Amino acid sequence: MAVGLSCQFHSLACKTYQHPNAKSRPSMFCSMQPPQNNIKVIINGAAKEIGRAAVIAVTRARGMEVAGAVDSYLVGEDIGKVCDMEEPLEIPITNDLTMVLGSISQSKALGVVVDFTEPSKVYDNVKQATAFGMRSVVYVPQIKLETVSALSAFCEKASMGCLVAPTLSIGSILLQQAAISASFHYNNVEIVESRATATDFPSSDATQIANNLSNLGQIYNREDISTDVQARGQVLGEDGVRVHSLVLPGLPASTTVYFSRLGEVYSLKHDITDVQCLMPGLLLAIRKIVRIKANPGIILTAHHSEKRKRFAFYSSRFLRSP
Repeated sequence: MAVGLSCQFHSLACKTYQHPNAKSRPSMFCSMQPPQNNIKVIINGAAKEIGRAAVIAVTRARGMEVAGAVDSYLVGEDIGKVCDMEEPLEIPITNDLTMVLGSISQSKALGVVVDFTEPSKVYDNVKQATAFGMRSVVYVPQIKLETVSALSAFCEKASMGCLVAPTLSIGSILLQQAAISASFHYNNVEIVESRATATDFPSSDATQIANNLSNLGQIYNREDISTDVQARGQVLGEDGVRVHSLVLPGLPASTTVYFSRLGEVYSLKHDITDVQCLMPGLLLAIRKIVRIKANPGIILTAHHSEKRKRFAFYSSRFLRSP
């Protein structure tokens, strides 16, 4: 937990032995206390791998601290011990989000809820956080567009910001930006992804990239538009973007976008080998969401072509320094 130096000055006057002409001299007493202006962060889904990484990252980050750990697993355990930290954080894991929100709201501190739960729980979680005056950062892969739309409408009425992140990987966002730029110069594009394990394919990353490349006035792979041969991959959208998904244990989570034309191949590749790579993006998201005052609502860290007018697209601005 980040701490600050709290100092108080006291005047010392010793009546018994003090010389009559002696002046009182101030003394300084210092104690280590958490800064009052720290962002109080509640991790919902704290016992998950990404939740544990988030606890460590927030604890080490400047200007923020873990104020609550919510999960249905390992209830009652100290989150610091669960994360194998050197010292316990004296914050037990609880399955009662409302209780944690109420405790933080009473302190009138600036609070953010980071949601790593499930698509079916996100809407209610954000509603609860908003009711207690707290903003939310949501990273839940496979969240449905209908849920995001409902969150957008709710947050607009509540005038409270919520950041829904299709990805927290800064490298992934940079790849998507580069892919959009390249799409104006190449007529052929295919996406190849690999995962060690997976339940849904194409992945949210590949789907996001395909959505980004669609509706840009470009039709891809005109010479091979057939969807009959399954070995040629799945075509996403109406613009011909093909996605090939591999599941091979031992491989890192990898996404490669291939652009080509006669005599040239341009490839963009991004690999994820550890969940730690998502933490810089998470800390950036927390700092961004608390600074948003005008036009609060849903913010996506990546472009979503189906709802251009409803959301603020934040890919390039998201990466700027806070």
